[in-house]
This record gives sequence, structure tokens and C-alpha cells, in this order.
Amino acid sequence: MAKILSGKIMSEELTQEQIKRVGELKQKGITPGLAVVLVGEDPASQIYVRNKGIACESIGIYSRTLQLDKAISQADLIRVIDKLNADTKIHGILIQSPLPGHLNEHQILSRILPEKDVDGFHITNAGKLFTSQDSVIACTPKGIMYMLKNGGVELSGKEAVVIGRSNIVGKPVAMLLLNEDCTVTICHSRTKNLKEHCKRADILVAAIGKPHFVTADMVKLGAAVIDVGINRVDGKVVGDVDYEHVKDIAGFITPVPGGVGKLTISMLMENTLEAACNLAP
Repeated sequence: MAKILSGKIMSEELTQEQIKRVGELKQKGITPGLAVVLVGEDPASQIYVRNKGIACESIGIYSRTLQLDKAISQADLIRVIDKLNADTKIHGILIQSPLPGHLNEHQILSRILPEKDVDGFHITNAGKLFTSQDSVIACTPKGIMYMLKNGGVELSGKEAVVIGRSNIVGKPVAMLLLNEDCTVTICHSRTKNLKEHCKRADILVAAIGKPHFVTADMVKLGAAVIDVGINRVDGKVVGDVDYEHVKDIAGFITPVPGGVGKLTISMLMENTLEAACNLAP
């Protein structure tokens, strides 16, 4: 039976630490501030934004949500970002994805000052990660690494397989694992012999967006299995891993819900606190 890496428990512990750190910053006259920009009225995005606001309130971060019309022009959205860049009360800026199709997401994200990019998506921060420099790290990959280290998973010299090559999770988590001296393989929809790749993994990260895609016969005995997936099946939230069967094979496993998702929001708070410290006069 695998050891469960509970994002819920880890995030609760982090919250207590963050409350203390926010209090210390406020004693120095610094109130960390996060601005979340939501374009349109996508129901899932509204839930995510609301959860981020609740997380800010729970640790004492000043939060501001900007709800913008889905028809906003590229130029007008850039003007909103420019104002937030110049606002000294705001240390972190987050653009909730997905954006409407008429907007150029790369240009929008690149407009945020790299030091206020708490999502870690700016090309400067991504480039620094790729070249092993200190940078803002995307929240989900940062949360994954926190879970592995906090959960006692050995990394150095281990074989890691990442299923998924997105800029948000797959690529950055692969770089973070590489920086911890793992031997890393990135797999994707066109990978041949995927099962054989996965069976070699001491650390298996599933970020492909397909419910129960990773089955027990794809997992090495004793492996650490990190499930990034959030899928809805018959009204229930399930991951990319067939949890009920894989947990008997794996050495470590994350549940869905209550796993990586909890740490993602905690790492957003962490990035905001770090930005407040770095931007403080």
C-alpha cells in the first residue's frame, strides 16, 4: 500500500507558516498584494478565482479581482496590466486562463513584469528555469517538487517520467526534476511504447488530462506517482491515474482531489510572498 502524499495536509501546514510570515511583513509595513484578472464568465475559472481569493484572505494577503468583459480588446487588457505593473500595492499579477480566443496569450503574459509574474509563465522566468537560474517557478510544478521532497521521496539519480509536455506543467516539472539530478523522460500523445517508458520510472508524473489513463500495469513497484489530472467523470472529480488499483503498486501516490491541486494554490501564495519581499523598498 502506497504512502499517500496529502496536498491537503501539506497545504494546511504551509498556511500556518504563511500566516506568520505575512504578519512579520506587515510589521515592516509591507502588505503582500495579489491581483487576479478574469476575462469573461467561464464557470470553472470563476471557481478557481474565488478559491484564490479565499486563500489570500486566510493568510492575510491583500487581493484584488478584476472581472473583465470577454470582448475586451488586446490593447485594453494590456492597459489593465500596465496599471497593475505600476501599482505599488500589487506584488503579484495572475491572468486566469483560458483567455478568449481573440486574445494573444503569449503577448498578454509577457506584458506582466517578470518580478510580478507569480504564475511563473513569463518567458524570462521560464528561460531562467531552463538555465538553472533562480526564478519564479510555475505553481503546479513547484507544488509537485514540494510534495516529493516533503514526502520523503529520494530524487537524486532516480529515473523520472513525465507524461505531458505543456508549458504549464510538463516542461517545467521536467526541468525541476532534472535540476534535482533525476534522469528525465518526457512522454506525450505521440510517444511510442509509453507503457515501457512508465514501467522504468521511479517517479511518474501524470499530467495528460485523461481520466484513469495511468493503470497499474504501467507503474513500477514502489514508484512515486504524482497525479496532476483534474477530470470530471459522472459528476465526480478524478485524476489521470487509476488510483484504486495503482495505490497497491506504488510506494507513494497523490490523491485527487486533495493532492497536487491544494499545493498549487499554496505555491501561488508562496510566490506572492516572495514577490512582496523582493519588491519591497
